[in-house]
Amino acid sequence: MKILIASATYYPGNNGQASFTIRLCEGLTNDGHQVCVLVPADTLQSYSLNLNGVQVERIGSFHAQWLHPETHITPFPFGVVNRVMDEFRPDIVHIQDHYPICISVTWAARRRKLPLLGTNHFLPENLQYKLRFLPLPTKTIHDLLWQSMLVTYNLLDHVTTPTATAAEILRAQKIRVPVTPISCGVDTRRFYPIPDLDCAQVRRKYGIDPDRAILLYIGRHDREKRLDLLLNAANQLDRDDYQMVFIGSGAFAGALRRMASHYHLEKKAIFLGFLPSEHLVPILNCADLFIMPSPEELQSIASLEAMACAKPVLAARARALPELVHDGINGALFNPNDAGDLAYQINHLLDRRQDWAKMGAASRKIAETHDIQNTVHKYVALYQEVIQQKKAG
Repeated sequence: MKILIASATYYPGNNGQASFTIRLCEGLTNDGHQVCVLVPADTLQSYSLNLNGVQVERIGSFHAQWLHPETHITPFPFGVVNRVMDEFRPDIVHIQDHYPICISVTWAARRRKLPLLGTNHFLPENLQYKLRFLPLPTKTIHDLLWQSMLVTYNLLDHVTTPTATAAEILRAQKIRVPVTPISCGVDTRRFYPIPDLDCAQVRRKYGIDPDRAILLYIGRHDREKRLDLLLNAANQLDRDDYQMVFIGSGAFAGALRRMASHYHLEKKAIFLGFLPSEHLVPILNCADLFIMPSPEELQSIASLEAMACAKPVLAARARALPELVHDGINGALFNPNDAGDLAYQINHLLDRRQDWAKMGAASRKIAETHDIQNTVHKYVALYQEVIQQKKAG
């Protein structure tokens, strides 16, 4: 099968959509399919390359750093999109968002009567901080953002989302095409428990106290991730037997460091910045608990990776996170946006060290049901179904 995938973000993007798109493209390639991905370039010039067997067509764009460090705007993708469509001749087209490249790809595919699939990674709440300057009620902004998404996604033949919760959210917006939940997946052969790892050495390498419990966060450091809750909770905890370790980058990173300094948490909050992916498995294995404070997650690949490494997870009781974290089984849930309840749950988990191994084993078992190979096989089956329906139609 020849599959054309389009996305506003790809390697080396530090976000869930990029991680999913990369793993899907490479998983499909390893499964014997031909894959071409259309994504923004890091220059004004378009160019082609091959990454791990995937044909990558990067379309000239400019870096809109004032919006977000990872944002690239592609104002005129049409020429490259049409050329690639005619040269690659895909059997099916799969978009990942409703931004310029994917809009162009959608219309080009419709003109060629190609089967069209889309995955939704979008929630208006994740953009509201960037749009708070608009003199409109929050609900109005959210409605407008949903409508801008549906203009493109209602042109598709089928839509997928990472979780059942995400599917229900989308159906509530009156989408007119079928919606199927398929997990973003996790590579359980890459993320796995390493029982004989020298964790004291790994911790010292990154300046982490080897004698304290480690509460780990990995992901974007942006305002909507609510990492400020972690620092507020730490400020309320009257104990010194833990450290919070933050890995990642984003527009809110500087503010978080200043906040930690304001609360005098220099010894309890460790900021390691962005780390290459090969560093993550050892650090995950040497953490004790993983924390996901964001209340707006349609799945959370970072949480899945921690679970695959057999770690208990403390997460917000919001959106799709309760599908991954089962309270008292493989971790705990706290009331979203409630630093006091977060502090209480951290304190409770730190006092239950004897349960961490059992919770971690439960996490690993859940993560195995989300293995990336399962995700790839489900997408291949759905691609074939949509292709057949298009022919029949």
